[in-house]
Amino acid sequence: MNNKISEKALIEQRPVLYRYALIQLKDSAVADDAVQETLLAALQSKIGYTGKSSLRTWLIGILKHKIADYCRKQQLEPLSFEQFNSPTQDPNEDHDADFFQDNGSWNGGPATCTWADPEASLKQDEFWSIYETCQKALPPSMATIFVLRELVGLETHEVCHETGISEANYWTTMHRARLRLRECLEIKWFNA
Repeated sequence: MNNKISEKALIEQRPVLYRYALIQLKDSAVADDAVQETLLAALQSKIGYTGKSSLRTWLIGILKHKIADYCRKQQLEPLSFEQFNSPTQDPNEDHDADFFQDNGSWNGGPATCTWADPEASLKQDEFWSIYETCQKALPPSMATIFVLRELVGLETHEVCHETGISEANYWTTMHRARLRLRECLEIKWFNA
């Protein structure tokens, strides 16, 4: 079965792929290039998406190869799980690529509810800013496991395979990550 994937379906996966690449590469420009190469490779794939896994999993598989290619070109070893550092992100980083296509048109227009209540939108933006701060405060390996599961959307067995941990360790780590995030959000957002 050779399924053709629409450009829209691929573009919808871009933010998740970018977060994954940024965790691995620690450089927003390089991560963006890796994601672009991944999406291009997916579009040009002669074998194509067969539907044996989710589209996201298939694209992350392609992205992993692009990251490994970059590391080889830079004569670097791909990062092991133990070598992960917490993801860093420049607060002044340009996020236009998340919202606009190469031709300058919107990836998707602004949600009408956002425009209906700008105050609620501002509070939501503030919340996500604080959430990012709390997530960055997690130990690096814990943050990686949490991001792979909750933001990238990998299944439990995929996270375990990707990080080389047991399922019991996965559940313990996820529980601790959720507790730490909850505590941080209670202090910095809910009780602020």
